Amino acid sequence: MDNIITFEDFTKVDLRVGTILEVNDFPNARNPAYQLTIDFGDLGIKKSSAQITTQYTKEDLIKKQIIAVVNFPKKQIANFMSECLVMGVVKENDVFLLHPETKVKNGSQVS
Repeated sequence: MDNIITFEDFTKVDLRVGTILEVNDFPNARNPAYQLTIDFGDLGIKKSSAQITTQYTKEDLIKKQIIAVVNFPKKQIANFMSECLVMGVVKENDVFLLHPETKVKNGSQVS
């Protein structure tokens, strides 16, 4: 491994559980993607763009809990402002979302 971090570095990353409320196509994205609206409980509603169209339909994603980094600065992606980074495992060209095994409170911190 080239980029060793300290535990203090890791604690700066705020990973939270959220529930996907809305999924829209994102035709202006460079690669196929969805626009997600995610409920993080007390942290509020945040939007994200995710390149997850090969493994998930829009219907699959509604009410699905996911893990996301919520303390990155906002990022402009085409004509869309992404407010968090949804976490997933990349296998070849597919992304598989990270999620809790059982339903938990929105906004729960991952450690």
